[in-house]
Amino acid sequence: MSNPFTTLALALVLALPLSAATARPSRAPQRAVNLNTASVTELMQLPRVGQKTAERIVAFRKQHGGFQRPEELMNVKGIGEKSYAKLKPYLALTAAPRAAAATK
Repeated sequence: MSNPFTTLALALVLALPLSAATARPSRAPQRAVNLNTASVTELMQLPRVGQKTAERIVAFRKQHGGFQRPEELMNVKGIGEKSYAKLKPYLALTAAPRAAAATK
C-alpha cells in the first residue's frame, strides 16, 4: 500500500511541468508599435499592457492630439517609469496629428 503523502508528492511533481507549459509566455510584438496609430488590439501586444491600459493610451491620444514624444506615455494612468522602461524598446512614433495641423 502506498503512503498518501508519497502519492500527493508524486502527483505534484508530475503536474509541475504541465503548469509551467501552460503559463502565459511573455509577449513581445514582432515589430515596433506606433503610439499614434496603434489600435487597442495592437497596443495589447506590448508587454504588460492589457485592454484597460491600451484603452487609456488611445483615450489619451485622442484627448491630447497624439504623442509628441514617447516619454509622454508616462502621463497615461498605470504607466510609470518602470513600465515605460520595459515598453520603450517596442515603441515607435510618427508625427502626431496636431503637429501636422499646426503647419497648415
